[in-house]
Amino acid sequence: MKLTVVGGGSTYTPELIDGFARLRDTLPVEELVLVDPAPERLELVGGLARRIFAKQGHPGKIVTTFDLDAGVEGADAVLLQLRVGGQAAREQDETWPLECGCVGQETTGAGGLAKALRTVPVVLDIAERVRRTNPDAWIIDFTNPVGIVTRALLQAGHKAVGLCNVAIGFQRKFAGLLGVTPNDVHLDHVGLNHLTWETGVRLGGPEGENVLPKLLGEHGDDIAADLSLPRVLLDRLGVVPSYYLRYFYAHDEVVRELRTKPSRASQVAEMERELLKMYADPALDEKPALLAKRGGAYYSEAAVDLAAALLGGGGSPYQVVNTYNKGTLPFLPDDAVIEVQAAIGAKGPTPLPVAEVDPLYAGLMANVTAYEDLALEAALRGGRDRVFRALLSHPLIGQYEYAEALTDQLIAHNREHLAWA
Repeated sequence: MKLTVVGGGSTYTPELIDGFARLRDTLPVEELVLVDPAPERLELVGGLARRIFAKQGHPGKIVTTFDLDAGVEGADAVLLQLRVGGQAAREQDETWPLECGCVGQETTGAGGLAKALRTVPVVLDIAERVRRTNPDAWIIDFTNPVGIVTRALLQAGHKAVGLCNVAIGFQRKFAGLLGVTPNDVHLDHVGLNHLTWETGVRLGGPEGENVLPKLLGEHGDDIAADLSLPRVLLDRLGVVPSYYLRYFYAHDEVVRELRTKPSRASQVAEMERELLKMYADPALDEKPALLAKRGGAYYSEAAVDLAAALLGGGGSPYQVVNTYNKGTLPFLPDDAVIEVQAAIGAKGPTPLPVAEVDPLYAGLMANVTAYEDLALEAALRGGRDRVFRALLSHPLIGQYEYAEALTDQLIAHNREHLAWA
């Protein structure tokens, strides 16, 4: 089995490598190719990756290359984890929206749209080259904004599935609180990427006992603290929102916080500098503890599980993924990309039935789906007016003066990445 990671020079790649090494019985990788246009980073990450495989006794071969076509040739699955513009672009996504009093974040609001505009054309070009080289390969997208990027891939006819680590993080958290194994926990997880709610927590599978009321009753303070939301809100909702819902439920509070502390991008950039120094040490043969602060917890487990199920080698029968709606949520179009539990097999994901969704969540999902429609149109076709329309439609913006100003800022800060600008 051959797997290719596009964006393999990321400082987070050793987390993925560690997962491949530990879970080799689930996903027996014979060749792992790391593709990245930055040769110095790729050399450091690739060296550590080989040492991790060697230490854990993994027999697979690790290849590094900046040649995308060679890297994806013959791959059974291609994982996308790229960041167009790097941390410098992320720094801008997180700062200039604050000038208008809007949240600065790399996957939602104006910053999220900027990232989508930079990313979608690049990902589609990569996917076309994968299809020319190996049309049977699965594309697993971990590149944000996952919902918009996955929809672009599916709309273009690619064999693609979107992956996020929010659900597996909740699964691990709840399992610890309940004193059970993660495999015992099945989430009733519903929404769009980075706009999701846990409406049930079941033991043993989709038909198991719903212990969410018990979790909230006994551990509500702990869960609320993790989300930086008040316990009373969780009690009133009766569900557990993802931490990204804080940008919606406490928008102005978040803006005030973001204006008074260093951006997440600057913190990550500093971590990356430290990590690369560590990776250069030829004695290092395991992922360093600092990597846990980099973000993307449990990504490796989720990626291995999904790839194994798609490629017929095992994996959990039910997993949370991003895929076409196809009637699962009747208030959204069939071609909307939703994030829900799905049965995973060689033919791809099949969403499980979802109970009727409370209008409180359905309304916000419908609004953000409409924004994602307009965002994808702007990413594919370009043009100032399309950018404005997408920004105006976003529930975190919604005022024409803000949308006008943010449109000008977005284009000014991203001109080098926008072919039409």
